[in-house]
Amino acid sequence: MVVFVGDDWASDHHDVEVQDQAGRRLGKARLPEGVEGIARLHGLLARLLGEDAEPAQVLIGIETDHGPWVAALVAAGYRVFAVNPRQSARSRDRLGVSGAKSDAGDAHVLADLVRTDAHQLTPWPEAATSPTGCRG
Repeated sequence: MVVFVGDDWASDHHDVEVQDQAGRRLGKARLPEGVEGIARLHGLLARLLGEDAEPAQVLIGIETDHGPWVAALVAAGYRVFAVNPRQSARSRDRLGVSGAKSDAGDAHVLADLVRTDAHQLTPWPEAATSPTGCRG
């Protein structure tokens, strides 16, 4: 099974949502920044996918292409896609009419965006070296 993760990051936490191929939410969490948060994300994904799952079955959309959190995602073998904040803002408009911004809502938008449009997004490591990458 392939899963799609939206990761809305802030300075001290990450809101994540995990979706299946049909766009159904399988799980969500607010994770602290740092090693504890990454460990909890690995645990959430292991519970959803099973211990024998391949990391490449996890596609993650996040509005940054650098930093220790992104490095940890890449090191784990997940497929990470840098999403330009403008792309996610336009997708937020497409998915809801209120225009309200929330961390959990943004995680949903990012998961849905990587699920439907991964072929249009910049995969890591290209994002880290691209002049059009998204320095979030």
